[in-house]
Amino acid sequence: MSDTSANSNLDQRTIEENDELDSNRRKSLAALATAHHHVGAHLKCIRPTEDIFNPEDPKIREDIVRMIIQYLSDEGYTASKMTVYDEANVKWHEREERIVEVKRLKKAILDFYNWIWAEVDKLSAKPLVKNHKSFLYAVYKQQYLEYIEHQEIQKAFTFLNRRLKPLEHLQTTSNELLFVNCMMHLHSKIGKELGQQEKLVEQFQNMLNFENTDKDGSVYVPPNRLLTLLRQAVAYQIEFSRYHPRVSPRVNTLLQDYTSFVIPNAVRATLTGHHGNVKCVEFIGEEGREIVSGSSDNTLRIWDTENSKEMGILEGHESRIWDVSSNKIGTMVSSASGDGSIKLWDTSKHVCVTSFTEHSSDVYSVRFHPGDVKSYCKGGYDKIIRLYDVSAGRLVKTFTGHQLSVSKTIFNPLGNLIVSGSKDNTIKFWDIVSGLCIRTISSHLGEVTSVEMNSSGTLLLSSSKDNSNRLWDVRMTRPIRRLKGHQNTSKNFIRACFVNNSLIAGGSEDGIVYIWDQDTGEVLQKLRGHTGMVYSAVWNQKQNLFVSCSDDKTLKTWWYDENIPLEL
Repeated sequence: MSDTSANSNLDQRTIEENDELDSNRRKSLAALATAHHHVGAHLKCIRPTEDIFNPEDPKIREDIVRMIIQYLSDEGYTASKMTVYDEANVKWHEREERIVEVKRLKKAILDFYNWIWAEVDKLSAKPLVKNHKSFLYAVYKQQYLEYIEHQEIQKAFTFLNRRLKPLEHLQTTSNELLFVNCMMHLHSKIGKELGQQEKLVEQFQNMLNFENTDKDGSVYVPPNRLLTLLRQAVAYQIEFSRYHPRVSPRVNTLLQDYTSFVIPNAVRATLTGHHGNVKCVEFIGEEGREIVSGSSDNTLRIWDTENSKEMGILEGHESRIWDVSSNKIGTMVSSASGDGSIKLWDTSKHVCVTSFTEHSSDVYSVRFHPGDVKSYCKGGYDKIIRLYDVSAGRLVKTFTGHQLSVSKTIFNPLGNLIVSGSKDNTIKFWDIVSGLCIRTISSHLGEVTSVEMNSSGTLLLSSSKDNSNRLWDVRMTRPIRRLKGHQNTSKNFIRACFVNNSLIAGGSEDGIVYIWDQDTGEVLQKLRGHTGMVYSAVWNQKQNLFVSCSDDKTLKTWWYDENIPLEL
């Protein structure tokens, strides 16, 4: 067999093996997706809002610290536990000393045959005991009886006058001390009194329980309390998600809210009302209970996510709306327009609260800062990126360096960088403090129409008019894979987004919403329903729902319908 023939067979086997791996991967994802059934939103559930408890309440703060200390102790982080105690001003070292003293004193009291009274004397001088006179009296009485039992009469007499007499006002009966005095002559009765040592220990324990109630931080914390609360929180997230798993899932991270893995395969609702093509769409706030869309009819419209009804129309722009953004808590929406302005809207009153106009050319992009509701950035036709302070109503900084229009601007999850895509085929990273460009990606062969980052900020997704979406490793600034199948060559802004950090979805000029597997780059699903090109498809984790906007003047929400098979 020739080398050429052998290499050909080897290549064929490699292709077949890769096809089999991709097939198994698709089957695995399909199994995950079909393991859920849609239950809709729980409209009457109590939301985990700030009015549940006040995080500034000193008692709540103390409880949280106690649970953390308990967890550190259970896991064996002793040094860390002691540090937290000290920083929380719980006097850990003092408490540890008292615990040691208690153990030594108990041992001394319970050692019937070999009472170490020298040890008792030493401990009795400590604040733990000496301030409790009644208990001290009981200890001294027992020590006195021990001297008599061992016929140490001189020691007993001296001890009686020096220790017991000053505390005679604490005797339980008026002639108790007289009785004790008679013990010097009635040795036969000592055994009855010596049997009281268990009661002495019980009295000692009661005293400690009373003393330790709250002053030294030793409030009772139920076992594994922190883990119990975390499990309850995850159970709440699972219960009130739109899709319920058929089998109880095992959560492998607590750094993100639980969300069921769903691959939408059907139109849930069609939202109509705009009189021009719908250029952009966004869920309002993290909760995503409402949707905002921007159109070439110069208006924004707000829709109810659950019933798909129109909630209000935001009017004021004099040209088409290119982009919309919502702040994290969902109280404000910002819009970028062809009239050269950025407008801020109150989502509850549906009114414009302020407007910024720096130039007369189109503004293509706007994005709120992820951690500061008072800041946002924008980019447009004039090639300049601008950072605004909303509360002060002023421009904070400008970023220049792109050679052509800026099509999209976003913040990284930490909020310390702005990432921009441009018609000059490049992607740039900007430091918001210095205003300098710290990195440039120039591998696209066409205009960049969109950039997005995953929740951890490690991956960048870019869309370009070279008919591709590309996935990038941000830390190494290198391409990971190219996602193909859709169409993006015209003058439109076709955009894509991350879904659940495992899928990627985007629009296309052929009117289809494409969903790719992030790990392999394979097209998993094609959502058909629009009659015009799809500009964008956006995912909301809280709602487990897609919404897309199109040239056909409509928006569509997409869900998983178990009665319709997945294409895959």
